[in-house]
Amino acid sequence: MQPLLFLRLWIMVFLHYFVWSAWYVTMGTYLDKTLHFEGGQIGLAYGSTAVGALVSPFIVGILADRFFATQRILACLHLAGAGLLYLVSTLDSFGQFYPALLAYTVTYMAGHGLTNALTLHHSKNPAKEFPLVMVMASVGWIAAGLVVSWLKLENSASMFHLAAGGALVMGLYSLTLPHTPPKGANAPVSLGTLLGLDALKLMRDRSFATFMICSFLICVPLSFYFSWMNVFMTELKIENSAAKMTLGQVSDVVFLVLLPLLLPRLGVKGVLLVGIAAWAVRFGLFSAFVSNSDALWMLFVGICVHGMCYDFIFVMGRMYVDKHAGEDIRAAAQGLHGVVTLGAGMFIGSWLSGIVGEHYKRGDTHSWQEIWLIPAVMSAVLIVVFALLFNERDRP
Repeated sequence: MQPLLFLRLWIMVFLHYFVWSAWYVTMGTYLDKTLHFEGGQIGLAYGSTAVGALVSPFIVGILADRFFATQRILACLHLAGAGLLYLVSTLDSFGQFYPALLAYTVTYMAGHGLTNALTLHHSKNPAKEFPLVMVMASVGWIAAGLVVSWLKLENSASMFHLAAGGALVMGLYSLTLPHTPPKGANAPVSLGTLLGLDALKLMRDRSFATFMICSFLICVPLSFYFSWMNVFMTELKIENSAAKMTLGQVSDVVFLVLLPLLLPRLGVKGVLLVGIAAWAVRFGLFSAFVSNSDALWMLFVGICVHGMCYDFIFVMGRMYVDKHAGEDIRAAAQGLHGVVTLGAGMFIGSWLSGIVGEHYKRGDTHSWQEIWLIPAVMSAVLIVVFALLFNERDRP
């Protein structure tokens, strides 16, 4: 890939993830402390991205793959998203806020597939070049977190203004991206193909079925982190919480580099078990930190294992699916994995985390020790289930 093309794709990925980070990390604090939404409502708000992940395949599979150039669809989605984000910033009742946020997340989550497709289309060596381009996702996420803290937007509607501005820039910039025509204009399309249902036959294999079920289940406790972490830090009076949470994305880059080195030694099962264990350790540290507030190391270690939590579960999971599925259903299998994890798993997890958060709310604060203990126990139980049922046949 030519250096200039690398730069253009880097900017695209940076802007795309900057927009998400600008509102997603601190939205819980804004909804809880400023708009005073109930816990269940906050959970549903965070579950909106899961709904977007379920609906967006129709946009990508029907429009981008069959009728319109990828960069033009990407531009339209982000320009529409800029308007929706601004609308979201003006709403203070859940009945109006939630539908507007849902509409936005559908446009945004569709952009995930489009940025991936555009990058892969213009890569001469996808295995080598795609990860290098996607490093900018972490950089964009970190940059937004730093800006949110610098401008003190953690509990302000202005976080959506920042995201809307980023989406506007991204929409206009997308029009300058390399032309990427639709590939499947004459190809048949079906619901099974769009949602990955064609890969359900893989569930006949006990190991693959165990992997998919456990991938769904781990998304339930991990949703607690996304829904409540910034609220947790805000109530503990930790300043610049959004900036400090970006340490997780720094570790994301580190563990992404380490993954190819650890995989031959630990195998697929070992890496996945370490990933699940990392979530149990993270939540356990947060719960213990509540009664040991001087031990700040617990909080920051819990944040810094994010790379292990994410890469060893989601990146390793995609690699396992890619290796396990045949060429004819590989894309469908990846689609099924996305629906199960980012869709169903994250939606149920976000909803449950909101219910738990509301149950353990005491006035204007929360009983964090109990809140974090629940996902810690769930993750610990899942370690045992996965270790007993998953049978790794071979090592890469």
